Amino acid sequence: MSSSSDFQQDRHSFSGSPQKWTDFELPGDTLYYRFTSDMSNTEWGYKFTVTAGHLGRFQTGFEILKQMLSEERVVPHLPLAKIWEWQVGVACRQTGHQRLKAIHLLLKIVQCSAQRDCDLTLLKPLWQLFTHMENNLCHDATKPGILLPLHRALAELFFVTENRVTELGSLQEYLLALNTEDHLHRCTAQ
Repeated sequence: MSSSSDFQQDRHSFSGSPQKWTDFELPGDTLYYRFTSDMSNTEWGYKFTVTAGHLGRFQTGFEILKQMLSEERVVPHLPLAKIWEWQVGVACRQTGHQRLKAIHLLLKIVQCSAQRDCDLTLLKPLWQLFTHMENNLCHDATKPGILLPLHRALAELFFVTENRVTELGSLQEYLLALNTEDHLHRCTAQ
């Protein structure tokens, strides 16, 4: 089985008893398969089930939402405030590439949201993660300014978000909501 007619891409070959078969995923919307018998047996062959897109899978949801946010005519019909709330939660819970993808979607929402669609103060846990990364970067003189992908993604998200709240005239409220009182006291003392 393969995702290409020449059986060169995403190829999966199986032979022998059904116990040797394993589930796998193929990208795209087409599956190519070839069945060849070696005539060593008189069994009827193999049976397999194909299921399109797994509902609830992270990658599937990411791709659908990314596409919807890219369509200007669709965005006004989306419940952006609710999607924003969900995506912030996803970005806080996920790790690795999935967290990066969730942050990518948050960035798209900030860029396409009109007026005050999203509660930007929900970003507080991600702001705390970002400031922690910033503090560690400042204290670690052995690494000459190389940012991890998560650090870069968060920097871009907060840069764009800060520009958005400045346009809306609510920068002060936004910054106060993201920071703890203790942090504000330390900054004032400095």
